[in-house]
Amino acid sequence: MRSLINDPAFWLLFLFLVPLMLKLPIALAMGSSAAFTIWWWDLGWQSISYSFFANVAKVPLLAIPFFVLAGAIMEKAGIAVRLINFVKECVGSMTGGLAIGTILVATFWGAISGSGPATVAVIGVILIPGMVAAGYDKAFATSVVSVSSGIAIIIPPSISFIVYASITGVSIGALFAAGIIPGLIVAICLCVSAWFTSRKNDWRGEPRKGRFWQAFRDAIWAILSPVIILGGIYGGVFTPTEAAAVSIFYGLFVGVFIYHSITLKGLYELLSFSARTSSVVMIMIGMGGLYAWAAQTVGLIDKVAGLLLSISTNPNVVLLLINILLLIAGMLIGGNSIFYIFIPLFIPIMQYFQWNPIWFGIMCTVNIAIGQITPPVAANLFVGISISDLSMEQITPRVIPLLVASVVALAIIAAFPELSLFLPRSLGIL
Repeated sequence: MRSLINDPAFWLLFLFLVPLMLKLPIALAMGSSAAFTIWWWDLGWQSISYSFFANVAKVPLLAIPFFVLAGAIMEKAGIAVRLINFVKECVGSMTGGLAIGTILVATFWGAISGSGPATVAVIGVILIPGMVAAGYDKAFATSVVSVSSGIAIIIPPSISFIVYASITGVSIGALFAAGIIPGLIVAICLCVSAWFTSRKNDWRGEPRKGRFWQAFRDAIWAILSPVIILGGIYGGVFTPTEAAAVSIFYGLFVGVFIYHSITLKGLYELLSFSARTSSVVMIMIGMGGLYAWAAQTVGLIDKVAGLLLSISTNPNVVLLLINILLLIAGMLIGGNSIFYIFIPLFIPIMQYFQWNPIWFGIMCTVNIAIGQITPPVAANLFVGISISDLSMEQITPRVIPLLVASVVALAIIAAFPELSLFLPRSLGIL
């Protein structure tokens, strides 16, 4: 007991969990516990400010505010509405057409926004009322929008990939390429689940209006967006950070000169929103990096790795335990915070089993996406119910089949690493 009380690793973990249980912001919990441990055990309190600065002063992280701003510009430009109209023309009146169309829109919009809650907010205000008007149950419509929007952090460009890359040092471009197939796997599993539910209730899409080519012409600028961004990265034209800047100017060009939907006042509001959103992310990155440095210094990382390996040295068993741990964490902790808490702990285990860090990052990101739809945190669900004016209890029965489909997709991605590694290897960036 005395050794435990005198162990800085114990206090680092304890002082993090206490404010977390008191529902204080997770960035505050990480930063305060790390700062106290560093000061009390004389680990060099002078390094606190330097460590915080060093974690945010990384060129690849510039992509985060750029992509946040780009997503906001694309939404303001009216691209989402045109994309939705095009997808509706594609799926027509087939069984579950609007549900499947919603999943396809969420997948495609994810290649623009990179944020789950933002995707719910953008497409939910259009598609939830639209599905209800077509005869779909409102709880099901809310669930489909909320769950499928989680694909936004799996399909590139993803802010979660950028955060993971900043922690592990892997290539952002390789992560972007690796996320495409897993993102499509999740989308397919959700489409199958939505189709079965729609078939059972005889829910269909809207009859085609015979305006396919007109809808395609209206949506062409939305379709070209990920093509330009990802094509430029994989074609070696620009880096992911430069691609984020290019996406801003592309969105401005479309919004100002093509759709005439962005004014000078609107641009100021977009800049203000992006600054607020990015500052929250950057504070989290700085505090998370400080906590990871303290955990490494006091030996917490080695202790956790040793604990997992003491349970079993079978890689499949350890992988299962890691996924269970991440799924539980996703229920309690929101978003990219999970990366800064757990990824430093998992790095020694990755090295021990010689797991590919690109595949491991994709798997962890899928876990975070599932965490966005599992209460009590469930950021996507809370945005969805705020739009539909339903309660969490009302939509939960409709969320469960989609949640199961997401876990099935996670199991496939975890069991077959080559699904994630095929594209980056084919492109020669792995």
